[in-house]
Amino acid sequence: MSGETMLMHAASVFADRLTQYGEPRTFFETLAKRWSLTLGHTVTPADVVRCLIDLKLTRLDNNPKHQDSIVDLAGYAAVLHEVVQQQETRHV
Repeated sequence: MSGETMLMHAASVFADRLTQYGEPRTFFETLAKRWSLTLGHTVTPADVVRCLIDLKLTRLDNNPKHQDSIVDLAGYAAVLHEVVQQQETRHV
């Protein structure tokens, strides 16, 4: 699979997740609130996404050719972009 094809596939997965789980901002805000309660300190939506990226990178340490993890990294990068953009919009 070429890099371009992989990114198109990641975009398709991103769109599918949007249908399944709703807007990334809302989903990751909810998850951040849950993790904040679990961990006992404030966790932001961007923190959640960065941790999930780290999870995928750790999995790739075991199998650097695992396509699902590579596609997920591209998707999480897009989610991080959206979450950070939406955080900045709220603070303006």
